[in-house]
Amino acid sequence: MTPTFRIGFCCALAIAANSHSAFAQTPPAWPTKPVRLIVPFSAGGANDLMARIAAEGASKALGQPVIIENKPGGGTSLGADIVAKSAPDGYTFLVSAAGVVSNSMIKKSLPYKDSDLTPVVMIGLAPSVVLVAADAPYKDLKEFIAASKEGQGFHWATAGTGSTPHFVGGILQTKYSAKLDFVPYKSGSESITAVIGKQVDATSEASIVALPYITSGKLKALADTWTTRIAAYPQLSTATEQGFGDIRIAHWAGIHAPAGTPPAILDKMSAAVDKTMKSPEVIERLKKVGIEPIGGTRASFVKFVDEERARLGAVVKATGMRDE
Repeated sequence: MTPTFRIGFCCALAIAANSHSAFAQTPPAWPTKPVRLIVPFSAGGANDLMARIAAEGASKALGQPVIIENKPGGGTSLGADIVAKSAPDGYTFLVSAAGVVSNSMIKKSLPYKDSDLTPVVMIGLAPSVVLVAADAPYKDLKEFIAASKEGQGFHWATAGTGSTPHFVGGILQTKYSAKLDFVPYKSGSESITAVIGKQVDATSEASIVALPYITSGKLKALADTWTTRIAAYPQLSTATEQGFGDIRIAHWAGIHAPAGTPPAILDKMSAAVDKTMKSPEVIERLKKVGIEPIGGTRASFVKFVDEERARLGAVVKATGMRDE
């Protein structure tokens, strides 16, 4: 073998080796089979509805079925654990919610770490609405807070420790000195029933759940707790508009993946959901029931999750919120 031939042969081997390495690092065409979306709530709620609409649109964009599996329990921790322990191959995702961010702050232990899950994309959100009995004498949040400071204060229903209503009440209590006694129920629907039956004085609930009770006259709405008015009920002012800018809470849904999922797959899933949330048909469908479609990029969702962690963490610290 001549020196020139030997050099050429070695170069060819090096090129082949590098090509093989590059090929090995490139994820295969994805998806080639159905994709699972694990929803950590029962069917029928805001998170589940947003998940199903996102799945429907993503399925069309990806060319494969996107299947919803409801795995309620543990304040989202059951479903989150399933995804955290799944193979990072792009075939199992979590439909995440605020509990995915706050669970590690309030629970004594979890079977997974926050770092086991990677933010992918925002789906949408349903603003929380502060609710009282239909004949309650308060016309807005200011009057409600002022009245709570008289006598023994008010009973505030939550859907359990660390639920969105718990955080709303915690902000009212720690930031604005509302006098509230928290009464935990198993679900938001039970809390609403308790307010209607006057077993408790108030609660907050997702707009998609609250609006039918408000429009039928069964409950009175005092404020929308997000930063913008609800498109389906624009006559209700936000807490910020009423002077309570620290109340910025919503029932949101996003998508997380197992840590280690290839970025190319995360980008493709993010783009598919974002495209769905920008669809005029989806926008109309969601807004008329009180849900705001969001979508966006991976980076924007990472930023949202980081900000949510900081805001909720401050409430946990101020209230001493714990779920043993």
